[in-house]
This record gives sequence, structure tokens and C-alpha cells, in this order.
Amino acid sequence: MSAKGPEPLVRLVEQLTKLPGIGPRTAERLAFHMLKASKEEVMALSEAIVGLKTQMRYCSVCYNLTDMDPCAICQDPRRDHGQIVVVEQPKDLMALEETGLVRGVYHVLMGQLSPLDGVEPGHLTIDALWDRVRKGGVAEVVLATSPTLEGDGTSLYIHSELQLLGIKVTRLARGLPSGGQLEYATRAMLADAMTGRHEMP
Repeated sequence: MSAKGPEPLVRLVEQLTKLPGIGPRTAERLAFHMLKASKEEVMALSEAIVGLKTQMRYCSVCYNLTDMDPCAICQDPRRDHGQIVVVEQPKDLMALEETGLVRGVYHVLMGQLSPLDGVEPGHLTIDALWDRVRKGGVAEVVLATSPTLEGDGTSLYIHSELQLLGIKVTRLARGLPSGGQLEYATRAMLADAMTGRHEMP
């Protein structure tokens, strides 16, 4: 036992404070909550955390987070595989899925182009997107990147390359605030943006 308390409790508080938005007081409250909870509840939480690290992977087709490969969306025959919605991160995909308006499939870039930060096309999954399009059967690519300078730059780069392949390219309508992040958009804003998307000139 240390001066701060029993070693297992101190270790847990220290680990919890490493989580974003969790300060020492909140970590302490969470630790004492777990101490009062049943062994089954705490073990279930522990197993869920371990499962997150051992069972989750990226889909080999669209790069979404999944526990199966390909992911459930890519395997769904009810989806329109001729429409690919391009997003920056898996959390953006989840936000769009909550609207229930996307009938196509996705492609996750795993970031956005940012030359000043050294993020070039080779750092993202853009080559895998080209491969999917070149295989044929793709009628439309919907660019659903965030309405920021980097997001717009990423969309323009993808659009310029897809034009050479004769693919219809649309961009989410500006129901999303400029300078904002897709993950923070409300369901209504995302629904408006998805419904009002337009073809890029």
C-alpha cells in the first residue's frame, strides 16, 4: 500500500487519467464505482476492453472498423455497391449510418490530405479506392469529407483523379458548417447534407 492508497486502486486511477477528458477526480470516482460494482460487471468491462484490442481490425475492402473481414456493410447484398461514400474516419461512417440515408457502401480514407503536416496521398487509403473503382461497377463516388480546408483539398484531389476515369462524383451539400468536423454534426445536419449532395463540376 502506497501513501496514495492500495496499489491496485492507485494503478487503476493512474490508467483512467490517461483517457481523454478524464481528470484525477473523475478517475477516482470511476475507480470507486468499479470497486462497488459486482465482479461480473467489472469482468464484463474488462473483457470488452480486451476484445476491442484483440478482435477489432480494419476491413480489407473499405477500411471500416470491424470484427469480421470484409465488414458487415461490404458483405450486405442489399447495399448499392455501385455507390461508394468516401469518409475520412470510421467515426464519420458511423455518423452517416445513423441517418439511415446511405444505401451504398463506404471507403474510409483514414485521414485527410495535409501537405503542411506531411500527409500525402500515399499515407491514406486512396490507392485502394482507385483499385475499387477500376474493378468496375461503380456508378457514383460521394465525397463526404469534412468541410474544412484539408477536407476540401482531399475531395478536390480525389475528384480530379476520378474525372479521368469517367466516374460521377458528388459532394455532400453544405448543410454542414464550413470549418466544422463531420463527427460533431447533428443527425439532422447530416441528413440534409446527404439528401442535398450535388455533382462536382
